[in-house]
Amino acid sequence: MSTTVFRDAALFDGLRHRGRVGDVVVTDGRIAAIGAGDVPAGAEVVDVAGGLLLPGFTDAHVHPVQGGLERLGCDLSGLPVDAGAYVRHVAEHARTHPGTDWLQGGGWAMAAFPGGLPTAAALDEVVPDRPVALANRDHHGMWLNSRALHLAGITAGTPDPRDGRIERDPAGRPTGVLHEGAMQLVVDVLPPADDAQMRAALLEGQRHLHSLGITGWQDAIVGAYSGMRDPGPTYARAAAAGELTGTVVGALWWDRDRGLEQVDDLVARRQEWSGGRFSATAVKIMQDGVIENGTAALVEPYVDRCGHATHSSGLSFVEPDSLRRAVHALDAAGFQVHFHGLGDRAVREALDALEGTRPERRHHVAHLQLVHPDDVPRFAALGVAANIQALWACHDEQMTELTIPFLGPERSARQYPFADLHAAGARLVAGSDWPVSTPDPLAAIHTAVHRTSWGEPGPAGTEPLGPHQALAAEVAFAAYTSGSAWVNHRDDAGVVAPGAVADLVVLDRDPFLVPEEIGAARVRSTWVAGTCVHAAR
Repeated sequence: MSTTVFRDAALFDGLRHRGRVGDVVVTDGRIAAIGAGDVPAGAEVVDVAGGLLLPGFTDAHVHPVQGGLERLGCDLSGLPVDAGAYVRHVAEHARTHPGTDWLQGGGWAMAAFPGGLPTAAALDEVVPDRPVALANRDHHGMWLNSRALHLAGITAGTPDPRDGRIERDPAGRPTGVLHEGAMQLVVDVLPPADDAQMRAALLEGQRHLHSLGITGWQDAIVGAYSGMRDPGPTYARAAAAGELTGTVVGALWWDRDRGLEQVDDLVARRQEWSGGRFSATAVKIMQDGVIENGTAALVEPYVDRCGHATHSSGLSFVEPDSLRRAVHALDAAGFQVHFHGLGDRAVREALDALEGTRPERRHHVAHLQLVHPDDVPRFAALGVAANIQALWACHDEQMTELTIPFLGPERSARQYPFADLHAAGARLVAGSDWPVSTPDPLAAIHTAVHRTSWGEPGPAGTEPLGPHQALAAEVAFAAYTSGSAWVNHRDDAGVVAPGAVADLVVLDRDPFLVPEEIGAARVRSTWVAGTCVHAAR
């Protein structure tokens, strides 16, 4: 019998802040007692020193293998949002990797470029002889140099696919950015990562998540997408080898170019890959794109910079009648459905498709940048969880330059309606969408509570975005712990209570005492089933 005692802890139990509770005792991987005074002989003692002990964070929408590949490749995500910084980094990466046939990576922000659009010419200046393919940070677009465009056969005569767009100059020539389904044009010629690279990426992604207090997650795309191999076999091998220390649900990718015949394939993959700490029990449907490139599906059309309605209201990737049939077939096959729904029309189409499904499947819709007011109460009525990416609910350059001007004042004011959803009884769960944005739950919770970005200068850090949609700290922490554990069907995790699995995080302070500084808190240690998987140096 192994016992660990967390001494002198303030406690958030997954639902409420309980303050200083004394010792929390863990025996054989489960919570044995809270507030105990006697330390069992031979127990390991962890001095929390008045910091916060809380359940391990569960990220309900993340891409750790993609994130790991980017961290191991040409990673632009940690750089200043600056075109010159990106190009210099690409040049240095090319210099230090002379034997790499294709330069791959990503993490650039659209706000660094006029109109959100970098050019092939900028990459050609530093890498003229090898192809370069860089996903942007939201992974809804890709920046290519001319060599990559040539190898992919993308010319002025290449038509736009039905679910994407090739950026072009006035003469129709490709300028270096592919949006949404157009990325597949280059993906077909990209060299895929091999098994060793996929394993290294998963382990690096897992290490990074554990360092931020994340003990479990839902991988939101387990399938081939945007140039990345299907990570399902990698997860299955890692789980069988005991290398997977996080508890993971894989959301299998719904191929929008196929129909109901793929349900049997998904059932077979679920059976083949599930085991140990990995369960391939969800299916991801991406119903629309993003506002910044005009592909999010809106109820009303986008506006131009002068406030006039345009002819575009974005893209619905799956036709609504087909979507309903697909969702009900998946529900009948025992799958949880995990939607990408960012625009208010896409959210409505997802909810319409979920009418009549089984609440016990714990279906959820992620992103929710816009939810029409008429649809807010439908989440609770249908038993559908609201999966929020709270870090995005703030002013930043992308919001200021590429979102608000094209939504207009009324829609801009109701973005990310977290408080409305909570007040209407929706179950909130939370995730990061890393590598789209940092997977740090404390940064996201800070934004959920304050609608500003911790540590950022200017409007992002000082001017709240829709402050009336802010959440109470307990609600935000619950979304990232008990809420996200619930959506992953982990009813014995996400809480600190006798008998619960001891997936735990120790913070260096109690952020409930100074909520203005939630984003300043740091993880001291992370524990999975009572075993330490990360200790800060």
